[in-house]
Amino acid sequence: MKAQQTGADIFPRDIDVVTGGFPCQDFSVAGKRLGFDSQKDDKGQIRTDDKPSEETRGKLYYWMKQVIDITRPKIFVAENVKGLVNLGNVKDIIQQDFASADGNGYIVLPPKVLHAGNYGVPETRERVIFIGVRRDALRPEAIKALESEVIPVEYDPYPIPTHAGNIKDESLLPAVTTRDVLKGLKEPMETADESQRYYSGAKYLRNGSQGQTEINLDGMGPTIRSEHHGNIEFRRLSAEHGGKQAAELAKGLKERRLTPRECALIQTFPPDYPFVIRKESERRFILSPSGAYKVIGNAVPPVLAFHLATRLEQLWPKYFV
Repeated sequence: MKAQQTGADIFPRDIDVVTGGFPCQDFSVAGKRLGFDSQKDDKGQIRTDDKPSEETRGKLYYWMKQVIDITRPKIFVAENVKGLVNLGNVKDIIQQDFASADGNGYIVLPPKVLHAGNYGVPETRERVIFIGVRRDALRPEAIKALESEVIPVEYDPYPIPTHAGNIKDESLLPAVTTRDVLKGLKEPMETADESQRYYSGAKYLRNGSQGQTEINLDGMGPTIRSEHHGNIEFRRLSAEHGGKQAAELAKGLKERRLTPRECALIQTFPPDYPFVIRKESERRFILSPSGAYKVIGNAVPPVLAFHLATRLEQLWPKYFV
């Protein structure tokens, strides 16, 4: 963005869709929730200036807005943590700023919190989604529908739930469980998959902090967070620490935390997608297990992204000439 501002021609034209997930740490309930007043800059370093700016981590969404100004996509989709909607007027400010892109050229729909479990993801992850549509590209009837106080279902770009994650509806498919996606996976010592072999060896802590619980194989998994080793949930706890996988423990399987591969499967990444990557002929990593946990935890679940994309694909002919 800075290069573009100094005269470089960085961004392409004739863009249909821009997607982005601006930094969430300053809006997350897992953090200090400083929002726009983040103490860190765009590189995650402690700020040395007195006042927040566009380079404050909590205001980096504005850079996405500037990309939208330049590329003028027909649609943009922005994602962040659910905690943002409960943080003062942050949601409204971001919605207004996005709407002002390209000279107030966008209809930005009321942001919606989507529960990943309602779309076939075995996870309780909830994220707020902002969707904006360029007004001058829309059909007149689409403008009328999207500016209605209640958007007609046939014009609503948010995907319709397919699974009963956190909603009760017998017409929906049952929620996908962690057992569904982890079954048949070899234990770390039995596989050549580096994303399964190398994982957090952080010991169990009795202080009740994040990550000291065992996942429920017969339910949805916890939100996979962008965390360091000690905050990664356990695939299996020992009986001493309250583990409930008696059959696995009886086989001699040891207490351990989730591997990057298991976190990725819960996030619905393909089972062969490489995360932990070692350098050839070296012990060092191109992407370490710690780095892999962060990449996976920062991601939008691919299956949820698929539902968003296919919904927009369905509506494209109704929206645009």
